[in-house]
Amino acid sequence: MAHSPELGGFPSDLGFVISGLIMCKLRHLFITMKRLTVFTACCAMMLYVHAQPSKKTTFHLNYDPSAQATNAMNYFKPEGNLFVGDCIPFYHDSTFYLYWLLDSGHHSALNGMGGHQWVLSTSKDLKTWKQYPVVLGIDEDWEKSICTGSVVYYNNTFYAFYATRLIDSSGEWSEQLSYAVSKDGIHFKKQQPNPFYTYAPGYSKRHFRDAKVSIDSAGNFHLFVSSAVENSSFHNNGALVHMVSKDLKKWEVKAPVITGMSDVPECPDYFYRNGWYYLLYSTGSDTYYVMSGQPYGPWQYPASQVFKEQWSNVVKTAAFVNGRRIAAGWVPSRKDNEDEGHEIFGGNTVLREIIQQEDGTLCTKFVPEMIPATGAEIPFVLSKNEWVSRSGDSYTFNATYGLTGSFIKDVPVNCRITMEIEPSGNYDEYGLYLRANEDAGEGYKLAVSANESSVTLADTRITAVEGLGGKVKLDIVMKDDIIDVSINDRRCIVNRVINHKGHFLWLYAKFGKVVFRSVAIAPLKE
Repeated sequence: MAHSPELGGFPSDLGFVISGLIMCKLRHLFITMKRLTVFTACCAMMLYVHAQPSKKTTFHLNYDPSAQATNAMNYFKPEGNLFVGDCIPFYHDSTFYLYWLLDSGHHSALNGMGGHQWVLSTSKDLKTWKQYPVVLGIDEDWEKSICTGSVVYYNNTFYAFYATRLIDSSGEWSEQLSYAVSKDGIHFKKQQPNPFYTYAPGYSKRHFRDAKVSIDSAGNFHLFVSSAVENSSFHNNGALVHMVSKDLKKWEVKAPVITGMSDVPECPDYFYRNGWYYLLYSTGSDTYYVMSGQPYGPWQYPASQVFKEQWSNVVKTAAFVNGRRIAAGWVPSRKDNEDEGHEIFGGNTVLREIIQQEDGTLCTKFVPEMIPATGAEIPFVLSKNEWVSRSGDSYTFNATYGLTGSFIKDVPVNCRITMEIEPSGNYDEYGLYLRANEDAGEGYKLAVSANESSVTLADTRITAVEGLGGKVKLDIVMKDDIIDVSINDRRCIVNRVINHKGHFLWLYAKFGKVVFRSVAIAPLKE
């Protein structure tokens, strides 16, 4: 048997076998190394996506919680050149938590990316408040905004879900999901990896934010995330992505809970009450709601969209004591601080109480505990008018030839006005001119129309308002540059008004017989 010199005297056949075995081992090793290299590369890509480079930020806002009001959170604005953005209300253990976005420069901070951070105000009675520093802030240079989100309490832990807005090396913006945990709802620790989820397949990377969290009876976390369908066959592609996880690591993407929206449906909210599930979402900052007897639809769209107030933005809700529910939004500022200016990001809080009707539809009214305190009612005399007659505290306007009006002088700029108004038969419209001058050529018109089921306040309007053909109770708060109105404790309308500070209050009616009664005017306490 010949010997193979290459294998040190092994028989040639055996050498061939051993040689083959060695080559197979080397090939296997090469494949293993190649797979390991690919695996390592994939891991590196995942780390690149999820673990942003750590570099402490130099971004800082001068927010001092000790300088903020503690006796009023309705119409609240932080001191200085700071503003309230999206509100994130939450309730736990007899405490109402109002998280809100701290805004500087009307979304212009950090090159327009917002630079928002979560601040907290808490109360047990909605009257006395405690103010806290930033509870979820910008800590790293890559974090350009801590966006809107939601809070849930589970297994003795507060979970805060939110989106982080960031920008890549090419200048492209994206929003990715993050979360933090806390034992007290005040001191949060961001969890790793951060962000923990970049975007859902088939949905926008640029728009992937505002996660609303809920937990089902099996302990599964559900997130509704504001986004848009990519490569949609229809131009309206806004959607709420539905994601589910048991361990906050592996996420399953379900069918969207709503889709086909004209814009990204922002700042969703979701709650259950007396047999109905409610889903709130905002487009163009206006808030809408749908309702269903099932957790995730199909949805019914109520005619009376009670949260749709043009100057109450992206409303979200939370429970409160004794089965109550409170809604929180914000009144935007106006461009150039003028009445003609369009709305810009950041302003003052505005809160409502939610009332559920027998058919499941919702109404809103002022939160009783949050109505500003007033001084004593001021006496007044209504100006004489041949078409207006008085009987006790009732004033009847016989406006059968067109419009007729009378005024009250020396009305404080900041005050609360209440009254009842009752038409007799059909009418064109009736209402008030607030902060007006002597002929109502200046001021802010509040107009009620049963024929159009509408209420108008200056340049904003709400529709599908029920009950305007009968007795109507008006509750009006005028505070600084905000006028807020509750109609029959069922609908509200708010506006930011800046230029006119007149001291006349005009009452008027047009083509109809209308009775104004129990008119009361009281100045707001400072």
